[in-house]
Amino acid sequence: MVNSVPLPRFAVVDLETSGFSTQRHRILQIGMVTVEADGTVLDEWSTLVKLRWPFQRVGPTHVHGITRSTLKDAPRLDDVLTEFGERLNGSLFTAHNASFDAGFLLRAARRRAGDDPVHVGLEPRLCTLRMSRRLDPDRQQSHRLGDLCERYDVALDRPHDALADAAATAAVLPYLLEGHNITTSEQLEPFYVL
Repeated sequence: MVNSVPLPRFAVVDLETSGFSTQRHRILQIGMVTVEADGTVLDEWSTLVKLRWPFQRVGPTHVHGITRSTLKDAPRLDDVLTEFGERLNGSLFTAHNASFDAGFLLRAARRRAGDDPVHVGLEPRLCTLRMSRRLDPDRQQSHRLGDLCERYDVALDRPHDALADAAATAAVLPYLLEGHNITTSEQLEPFYVL
C-alpha cells in the first residue's frame, strides 16, 4: 500500500497588473494569503511594486485603483520578488487563473539577475479556476471569482485589490477541495497548470 502525502499549505496569490500581456505590462501589486486546506489563515501579505520608469503606464486605474503616485514609494520589483520567494516557503502556489499570475511572476523573475527564489516555488501551480470548471463540466455557471464568492457566500469587499482577491480565493478553496473530495496531495495533480 502506497502512503498518501497529506495536503500542503496553500499560498494563494493574486496580482494586479498594468494589462494582460506579460511582454508589455508589469506587476503593480501582489497579494498572498497562506492557508491550510480547511481555510485557516496562516499569513497575509500584500505589497505595491514600484514602476521601472516614472511615466510608465499603470493601465486601467478605474478597475484596480492604482495610480503612478501610489506606486512612487513602493518597493522595487527585485526586493518584492525576494520577499515573495521567502513567503512562499514551500507552500503550494495557488491562484484563480494560475497561468496568468505565474506568467507575470516568471517573466519578472527572468528579467532580474542572480538567484531566482520565485521560479523554484512556482511549480507546481494549482488553479482554482480549473478546479471550479471541472465541477461544472457542462459549463452551466460562471467561474469568475466574484461569481464563486457569491455561490459560496464568501465576502469579496474590494474586487481588484490583490490581497482582497487572494483572501477571497483562499476562502473559496476549501469548497473546491471538498467538491472534488480532495484529501491528499496526489489528488491535486489534475488541477495543476503550466
